[in-house]
Amino acid sequence: MHPLHSFPMRFSRRFTLLFLLLPITLFALDRQPTSDYHTRRIRLSGALNGGVAVLFAAEEPLTDFTPFRQDSDFYYLTGWNQPGAVLLIVAPAISDDLKTTRSYREVLFLPIRNLRTERYTGPKLDASSPDAPHVTGVDEVRPMTDLPAILGTLLKSDRYLERSLWSQPGNPQARAFAAWTATNLGMDTTPNLLDVHTLTGVLRATKDAGELALMHKAADASVKAQLAMIAAVHPGMTERAAAGIIIQNLMANGCERPSYAPIVGSGPNSTILHYSENSRTMQAGEVLLVDAAGEYSMYASDITRTMPVDGHFTARQREIYEIVLGAQTAAMNAFVAGKSRINDPDHRYPDSLDTIAFNYMNAHGKDLHGEPIGKYFIHGLGHLVGIDVHDPWDYTQPLERGMVFTIEPGIYIPEENIGVRIEDDYYVQPDGTLQCLTCALPKTADAIEGLMKK
Repeated sequence: MHPLHSFPMRFSRRFTLLFLLLPITLFALDRQPTSDYHTRRIRLSGALNGGVAVLFAAEEPLTDFTPFRQDSDFYYLTGWNQPGAVLLIVAPAISDDLKTTRSYREVLFLPIRNLRTERYTGPKLDASSPDAPHVTGVDEVRPMTDLPAILGTLLKSDRYLERSLWSQPGNPQARAFAAWTATNLGMDTTPNLLDVHTLTGVLRATKDAGELALMHKAADASVKAQLAMIAAVHPGMTERAAAGIIIQNLMANGCERPSYAPIVGSGPNSTILHYSENSRTMQAGEVLLVDAAGEYSMYASDITRTMPVDGHFTARQREIYEIVLGAQTAAMNAFVAGKSRINDPDHRYPDSLDTIAFNYMNAHGKDLHGEPIGKYFIHGLGHLVGIDVHDPWDYTQPLERGMVFTIEPGIYIPEENIGVRIEDDYYVQPDGTLQCLTCALPKTADAIEGLMKK
């Protein structure tokens, strides 16, 4: 039985008064000023076309082995890191006859506190706190029980909103709420939820100064973790032990979690793109590919380095390594803000950074059969990074100023047991040039060998 179910009621009553007096730790993360989140909500309201957005926070995990992580869009718009909340954003609107208007409105609905559950999960804030709007930074804070009446009143006053209700269609709470709303208002059909991710994805692509500062912290912590791991690698070490060094150092440097499951592949495993078993024992003469980084206050970093297990690249390993590094440099140097595209593995665009890296590989190396080596580059060159390690973006569109993205060419040759990937994160500065967030981690072949000298 889960311990929550066996907690004696007499202890629950005894602790209730004391627990009400406990300080509530609201922001374990580095949170941006509340004005930053308010600005984002205003920007979203301008994209709603006079509609209403209802966003659901992540729920409390059901097991002790699944740590809570806030929904990415919800956090982007609120900076609120507690489960079970709902955000309502009402876009301003004027009727066709100009006789009625609707002002902008934002409401954060908070669950009613469950003191017994909080003995296990920690104290929470609810709407009964008189300083809730100040603490959360949202204009109105209401109990969750007020949500049906407030939204119902809005929909009854303007039936257009039935066709302009934005939410998270893949979220079970959102789907259940849409069905309940239809029943409550006597609608013939359940409202068709418009996908708010299509709007927030565009907003999230451009990073503000506060976001960039957090991404620098994520990058710095990840560089330190990779440095500690590289220095420890040796023949006979398990891949899992290397992953453990990464995770330990991420946490020690302020990250709350890895930003994705560490990929630590040696020898034949270095040629598997998303290898995650991390169970093999490394052997001398092999390369080790490590794709691992951390998440700092909800913002991700993404780094890959490749190294020789015994500290010295063979001639062939160094040849492949130099080609990959050259491809990354070629793509970086070719970048033009507002023009360059990434994540183009099929090379549909002759000027995409993928195509530039691919052409560089073909011009500088061959496989064991004398054929151009570019065919062993089998994935997109990069992706946007932010609150998610793969932030949303339409990759048919070029990269713009203010974005953060990866450049990560790789060559994977199973018949040679050689996989090399080099990955860094780049910020597009206001002048259109690139700033590397992760290049404090050395990446030339000589520098990698130097880090491994015992």
